[in-house]
Parts: sequence; C-alpha cells; structure tokens
Amino acid sequence: MSDTRVTSWPPEEPAEPDFEPVHPGSGRGKGLRERLRELFAPVAAGAALLLTKGKALLLLLPKLKILTTSGTMLVSIAAYALIWPWTFAIGFVLLLLLHELGHVIQLRREGVEASAPMFIPFLGAVISAKSLGEDAAAEARVGLAGPILGTIATLVPLGIWLATGDDFWRALAYVGFFINLFNLLPVLPLDGGRAMAALSPWMWFAGFAGLVALTFFFPNPILILVLIFGGVESWRRWKQRNTPEAQAYHAIPGRTRALVAIVYLGLAALLAVGVAETFLQRDLSGV
Repeated sequence: MSDTRVTSWPPEEPAEPDFEPVHPGSGRGKGLRERLRELFAPVAAGAALLLTKGKALLLLLPKLKILTTSGTMLVSIAAYALIWPWTFAIGFVLLLLLHELGHVIQLRREGVEASAPMFIPFLGAVISAKSLGEDAAAEARVGLAGPILGTIATLVPLGIWLATGDDFWRALAYVGFFINLFNLLPVLPLDGGRAMAALSPWMWFAGFAGLVALTFFFPNPILILVLIFGGVESWRRWKQRNTPEAQAYHAIPGRTRALVAIVYLGLAALLAVGVAETFLQRDLSGV
C-alpha cells in the first residue's frame, strides 16, 4: 500500500512575534483550536486506518474463537441463562451438541465431510456439509442419527431424575425428548423431513400443511423460519422430481424403506412417551 501523506488544515498560524502581545492573556500557550486538533488527530488517524483495513477485518472474523464450536456454545449458554438458571442452560446446550454430533458422525460414515456444530442462540445449532449422502437412504440415515443420539443423551437426565426425584433433571429430560420429537416432524429441513426422502416425499406436503396450521394457532419465530426454509427446499425438489438424477436419488430398495419406517415410527413413539411422562404441570396460582 502506498504511503499516504497527511497535511494539516487549515494552514498553521504564522509564528508569534517576539514582543509581548497587547491583548492580555493571549500569549499563555497554544490556542483552543490547536489543542483540539492535537487531541483528536490520533482518533482521526485511527478511524482512517480502521476504514482502510475494514475489509481485512471482516475476512478475519470467521477465524475468531468466538465462532468456533466452543465459543458459540458459551455464547448460547449465556443467552439461555437470561431466561433459565445457568445450570439448566448448560444441560440444554449439551443436549443440542450431542444431537448435532449424531448428524456429524453419520455424515462422516457416509463419506461426506461435515463441519463441527455451530450454535445460534434461541435457534439451536447447525452443521454444514456439501451433501447428505449419495441417495435418499443416506439422507434418511443422516437425518435420523441426530434424534437417535439426542434421545440416548436424554436418557442421562431421565435416569438421574428417576434415581433422585429431582425435578431439575425431569425438566431437562422433558426438553431433551421434546426437541428430538419436534425434529422428527416430516417437514424439510427438519430431521423427519430427511427421513421422508426414503419413505414418501409426498409426506413433505402433508407435514408442511400441518406445520402451517400449527404456526397459525401457535405463532412462533422458529416455526416461521422452518416454514420459510422448508417451503423453499420442498419447492426446489418438487421442480426437480422428474429429472433422471432425482429419480435415481430416490430409487432405494423396499427393505431399506421398511427399515427407515420402523426406526422413524419407533423413535417417534418412544419420544412421545418420554414427553408425556416427564411433563411437569406447574401451578402458578400461588406465585
């Protein structure tokens, strides 16, 4: 980068005369204008440097530790601690982590490189991958791997609650069962929508219609986001349904479809029982 020369403006005042000025007090050092100029010159120089280097700083942001898995976990814990006790926030984020690790592990088993989970406060966590596998069966396995590992992780607070009777662990188990059950809704891009790729893609539209009704009666930002992203992806797949690539992608053996259906329905039933058994009705009348 070329050297930039900075000149002062307005031009400097002429040198003071050697004799004592007539106006009293005018010879007591530098004037107010010069003092302000010297005071704010470093600030102006720093602002100019920030503007010239701003693009480089933006390119470095993804490499900051705050955007790593551990960093975003800490940010999420701090965010959830605003509405829950911090111990519950930690447990909740750990359950999310194990759910997402299920996807990561299965993606790598399918030969697909996947990123580590990145947490988004109040929206959950996400991972990035170039694909979901070579066919609809692989997509279903990847989709179901998250709720499977997430359900196994939820058995830990469930077991502690059964052993101690502490409602803290009961509430944590309830949340764990609920978020995994919610992800099994047959709507893209949720995990249940991924499973439907190996069963009946027509279920995407049935699930989408049901989610529209659910959002109408229980408005929620997360449901609205699922509707937006799910609608875009469902429409994209619908337009490509008759292409040779799409037909080959969904051409999987009947035995595989049956196995996916058994796992999906069995897991959904197990999670529904878990939600019902750990639900805790709070009486707020005396609060």
